[in-house]
Amino acid sequence: MTVYPALFEPAQEGGFVVRFPDFGYGVTQGDTESEAREMASDLLGCLIGDCIAAGTELPPPSAHSGSLTRMVQPSASVAAKAELYAAFRSAGIRKDELADRLRVSATSIDRLFDVRYASQIDQLESAFRAMGKGMSIAIRDAA
Repeated sequence: MTVYPALFEPAQEGGFVVRFPDFGYGVTQGDTESEAREMASDLLGCLIGDCIAAGTELPPPSAHSGSLTRMVQPSASVAAKAELYAAFRSAGIRKDELADRLRVSATSIDRLFDVRYASQIDQLESAFRAMGKGMSIAIRDAA
């Protein structure tokens, strides 16, 4: 699962300023910890999307800890696309080869990796399967 440590630093004017040390850039904030957590999840989705769009490896989550650290995960859709991207990079194939395996256009493959595009879950599952991976879903009680 795609979960990263975020630093939730109290802001002088109130609320929290949040940043992800593993990415080295990007900052968000919220007036409450709950709001800051939502904003952090959105920011994490953007940071992951930036790595995918640039074709760079996602940084591994570090072991940051301390009273200011909170573990944050992106939306389920972004997490699935991050895992798909990691599997794709591990497979050592090109996008056109994945498109051939799935019998879809190159544009469809670009959409599978685009965190702003709402891919259907069966499309993601097919892409994982085309790379010899399985996909499962876990449901848990909300925090």
